Amino acid sequence: MKKGKKLWVGLILAALAMSAIGCGNNGGNTVSPGSDTTNTLATKTPATSSPKTEKVKIIYSMWGSAEEGNATQGVADQFNASQDKIEVEVQAIPWENYMTKLNTLATAGQLPDTGMLQEGGVIQWSSEGMLNDVSAMYEGSDSKPLDSLAYKYQGNTVAYAAANEILLLYYNKDMFDKANVPYPPSSLDQAWTWEELVATAKKLTIDKNGKHPGEDGFNSQSIVQYGISIENLPWQLETWALSNGGGFYSNDGTEVRVGEDASIEGIQKVADLYLKDHVAPLSVGQTDDGIQRTIIAGTVAMATNGQWNVGTSLNTAKDEGLNYGVAVLPYMKNKVTLNTGGANVVFSQTKHPEEAMEWLKWYNSEENNWALISSGIWMPTLDKWYKDETLTRKWVENPNFPAYDEYKSAVVDYAQSSAARPASWFYTNYTTDFNTLLGSILGDVWTGKTTAQEAISKNLDALKTAHAGNQ
Repeated sequence: MKKGKKLWVGLILAALAMSAIGCGNNGGNTVSPGSDTTNTLATKTPATSSPKTEKVKIIYSMWGSAEEGNATQGVADQFNASQDKIEVEVQAIPWENYMTKLNTLATAGQLPDTGMLQEGGVIQWSSEGMLNDVSAMYEGSDSKPLDSLAYKYQGNTVAYAAANEILLLYYNKDMFDKANVPYPPSSLDQAWTWEELVATAKKLTIDKNGKHPGEDGFNSQSIVQYGISIENLPWQLETWALSNGGGFYSNDGTEVRVGEDASIEGIQKVADLYLKDHVAPLSVGQTDDGIQRTIIAGTVAMATNGQWNVGTSLNTAKDEGLNYGVAVLPYMKNKVTLNTGGANVVFSQTKHPEEAMEWLKWYNSEENNWALISSGIWMPTLDKWYKDETLTRKWVENPNFPAYDEYKSAVVDYAQSSAARPASWFYTNYTTDFNTLLGSILGDVWTGKTTAQEAISKNLDALKTAHAGNQ
C-alpha cells in the first residue's frame, strides 16, 4: 500500500465491533510501554495459598482512533479470556502521528511489544535491528500463512501480513448494460489486453452530447462519464511497469529498474488514458479514495484498486443500489496483479517475544478475525481457504460479496494464480522513500506537462539514492 493506506482502519470499526460482541472493553488502567509493569512477569505468593503467576502483560499498538482502539481491545479481550498466561492491552495512536510516535518510542527504548507497522517500513525497521525474527511463530502449527505473505529481510521472516489482498478491476454493471457492452472477464485466461481495455473504455466514455472518444464532435472537456480509472498511487502503479515487462526493482529488490524503457512505457500508457485516449479522469496519485471517487460516485464505469474496497466501501454502496462486479486486471505484455497486506510485527525491544508471537498467531487466525473476512475487508491468509470448496463457500457465499462464481474466479482463483506477485515492500528496503519521491516526480506526467521518460530519466539518480536509503 501507499504511504497513508489505512487498510485496517476507517470502516473496519464496525467489523471489529462485531468481533467483540459479548466481550467487555478494557477501558481503564492503561499501562505505558515504558513502565515496569509492561514487560515484567510478576509472581505473588500469598501466605495461605499456592503460588499464583500473574499474566504477562504485552502492549499491541495500532493506528486508529480511541474508539477503534476500544473495538480492537474487545477482540483482544477474547484472547485474554481464552488463556491464563498473557494479557494484551491495545494502544491506539492516530494514523497521522503513528510512525512519528513509534520512532519517538524507539529512541526512548519504550516501543510496545508488538503492533502494526506501515508496510513500507517493515524491511527498513528490520535492517535497523528494530524487529524480531518471527520465522518460528508457526512451528508445529498448520495455520502458517501463505509464503507470499511473509516480509523477509536477509532470508529471515520479520513479519506476516494479516490479510492476503490483491488488486482487481471493479465495474458498474448498469453502465455496461446501458451501453450494451460485455462485462470485463473474471477469468484470468480471458483477461483483456490493454488495447481491449482502451477500446471498451471508449464505448463507455460519454460527453454531455452523448459522443464517444474518436467520434466527430466529441468534446474531451465536457465528459460526463468516463470508461476507466487506473489507480496511480506509486505502489499500485508498479503493476503496469511489471505488466509491460519492466518493474520498479530487480527480483531481489537490490537494483532499481524503473528507468528501463519497458517500465517507463507502462507508466506512460496509464497517463495516456487521460491525456490521449480521453477515457479516464485526471488523477495525480495523491489520495487513496479511488473507488469512492469513481465507481461509487457513479462517474466511471471501471476502476482498479484493492480487494479490501469490497468491505470498506462497496458493501454500503451495494446496499444503496450500486450494481457492481469484479474482474481480473487487463494486461500489457504480462498478466500481473499485486498482493499485499498490513504487517503485524514483534518489536525487538520487547522482553516477551514468545508471548507477543502467541498473541499475533491467535489474532491472525481466520476464526478470530472472521468479521473482517466475511465483510470483505480482509482475505484469508491460509491456502486451504482458496483450495477447499467448503471453506471457500463459507467465506464467499454471503450478501457482502458479488456472485459466488464471479468473485471466486476474479478474486479467489486470481490470488492463487501465476499473475499474483508480492508488492515490493515484502522484500525491498526504503520503499516508502522511493514511492514518495516517485509520486512527486510523476505529478507533472499526469497533467501532461512532461513525459514519463523525461521525468524519470531526469530524476533516476535521486530515485536510486532513495532506494539506497540516502535521501
